[in-house]
Amino acid sequence: MISALTDLALLPLLPAKEVAALAAAGYQTAAQVLDHLPKRHEDRRRFDAFPNQPSAAAVCLRGTVIDTAKRHFGRGHGFFEALVMDGAGGVFGCGKITCRWYHMAFIHKLVAAGQEVVVYGKVKDSNGRLIIDHPEFEILREDDPGAESIHLERIVPIYRNLPGLAQRRLREIIHLLLVQADPVTLARAIEVDPASPRATALWHAHFPASMDQAQAARRRFALEEFFFIQLNVAWRRLRHQEQSGRVLGKRTTLLGTFYRSLPFDLTDAQKRSIREIIADMRVPRPMNRLLQGDVGSGKTFVAMAAMLLAIDSGCQAALMAPTQILAEQHYLTFRRWLDPLGVRIALRTANRDETNPAAWRGKDAQMIIGTHALLYENAQFADLGLVVIDEQHKFGVAQRASLIQRGVVPDVLVMTATPIPRTLTMTIYGDLDVSLLDEKPPGRRNIISRVRVGAKQADVTAFVKSQLSNGRQAYLVYPLVEESASLKVESATAACEKWRKRLPAHEVGLIHGKLRPDEKEAVMRRFREGAIRALVATTVIEVGMDVANATVMILHHAERFGLAQLHQLRGRIGRGAHQGYCILLTDGKNPEALEKLMLLEHCADGFEIAEADLRLRGPGDVLGTLQSGLSELRFTDFLADTPLLRQARELADHVLAVDPWLNDCHRALRPAIQQLPVLIDT
Repeated sequence: MISALTDLALLPLLPAKEVAALAAAGYQTAAQVLDHLPKRHEDRRRFDAFPNQPSAAAVCLRGTVIDTAKRHFGRGHGFFEALVMDGAGGVFGCGKITCRWYHMAFIHKLVAAGQEVVVYGKVKDSNGRLIIDHPEFEILREDDPGAESIHLERIVPIYRNLPGLAQRRLREIIHLLLVQADPVTLARAIEVDPASPRATALWHAHFPASMDQAQAARRRFALEEFFFIQLNVAWRRLRHQEQSGRVLGKRTTLLGTFYRSLPFDLTDAQKRSIREIIADMRVPRPMNRLLQGDVGSGKTFVAMAAMLLAIDSGCQAALMAPTQILAEQHYLTFRRWLDPLGVRIALRTANRDETNPAAWRGKDAQMIIGTHALLYENAQFADLGLVVIDEQHKFGVAQRASLIQRGVVPDVLVMTATPIPRTLTMTIYGDLDVSLLDEKPPGRRNIISRVRVGAKQADVTAFVKSQLSNGRQAYLVYPLVEESASLKVESATAACEKWRKRLPAHEVGLIHGKLRPDEKEAVMRRFREGAIRALVATTVIEVGMDVANATVMILHHAERFGLAQLHQLRGRIGRGAHQGYCILLTDGKNPEALEKLMLLEHCADGFEIAEADLRLRGPGDVLGTLQSGLSELRFTDFLADTPLLRQARELADHVLAVDPWLNDCHRALRPAIQQLPVLIDT
């Protein structure tokens, strides 16, 4: 037996080259290597039959390479392909599949005719051939001893690749360390009682006897990981609740005047959220609240109400938005509703510093709306009492903290129009109080959404023309700004010229993220004024666009967008009195992507869509890993598991009840960690 905590360099088990490769990946001890858990498992007791049509899910195939070739297209571009035949001679399917690797010249040195291989990936149709692009693969050797092998005839772990170590060799190293490592030191790897079943769970996670056993082990480690996240979140919340703050919101004169000036009634959800904000502001500790709502749920009016409460208490309120487009949209909206109330509003962006006609300086303004420019030293505040951060996940932690520090213990309201799945809210925003806008203002129509596979351009153009002829405006959205050599996707820049020829009677504009701020501003102004009738755009229009006359959105290559992003984009239309139409164009070659798009035809609930997006793509794409802090999570597939997250939070709360300051972490953590396997069984 070896100690799992011993430095790998001191062990005679591994050659120096492999020890160096593991060290380069950050692994110094056996325990650290064994914590490199599989990303999935393959049941190599039986393989999938070779398919005769594209597959929505990945397949695991065993076969023989019968031919290889290097192909070239264009200067400096090419791919390597291998033709793999079913070992069963095609009895169960077409018998052959082509594997392709683009821009990976080294593959031809690894794969050769005559080799027996295992390949894993999704099958698609390419000009009548069944193809797997960039499959995971493993070459089987003749010396594999059948049932005794850790690579065949069993459930086999598949790991995230480490540079310098082949998948097969990494599996062998981990098996060797599991056999040799002392279970007591394995259990101590996270400083818990040696009686912990963690060592057994590691065996089941790496080399399970069944898929159920593998899933149970993964669930155990997921709960462990989520527990420590929730412990951090709960600790921050507890510390925040101990802070002293200022009492605001006692005066409601401006808020009452604002209410009476509205030509419509607020929704029950808006009223409930405002009551929650008032209650927070009247408590002598800083508010720390998240306001989240679906597209069109009216969060801007809730933000206005909060800011009116702040200035009625004699202090300033600032709203920071991630883009100039969104900041200017807020500025225009606030001016329209609050100028009659005599509220002094200033706009501050990187290239604009405007106020209302009385030319208030920033320090004299009661409300300041801006972008990152609010963080600059020359953006001065007199007495900042409320900070509102819109689309807050688009800002870094340091940026949010920088604006908050410009005030004197200000109340903080963070907002997002991106519906966040409940489990992600618990994980990322568990230290915040949450207000939910879960209904839309009465009278707002649902947008008619339709998926069109292989639609003819003439039909699309005719539909757009008919809407423009009726006085409406349209967004024509593309995933790329410019053409890409590696992607067969039309870009916004190239498409704009084509649309100008298709719509000669109407002005067609172009907007994307590479334009200068003043160029984007000019295009947006002309679109808002109705001069530009059709706007070719990228996702830069995802937030901040509020043009009531825009009723049409054509999303080209819709399969390349995420579900939640598509929902956000279509929220740009149908904001006025006329019916909105969202057309999602796709080639239909990816069955999984097509199924994803079809959900949008029947579902208008952003939270339901966000949950589906989380299951399909994981939290990184749903929320942005750099902003969410989830980029290092290993068990993102469990983030849709509400009971598991709730168990993790209950454990964290229990630990803090025992030791609120975590002065004796070992004493506080031990009972919680020992409960992990018990909770999994419940």
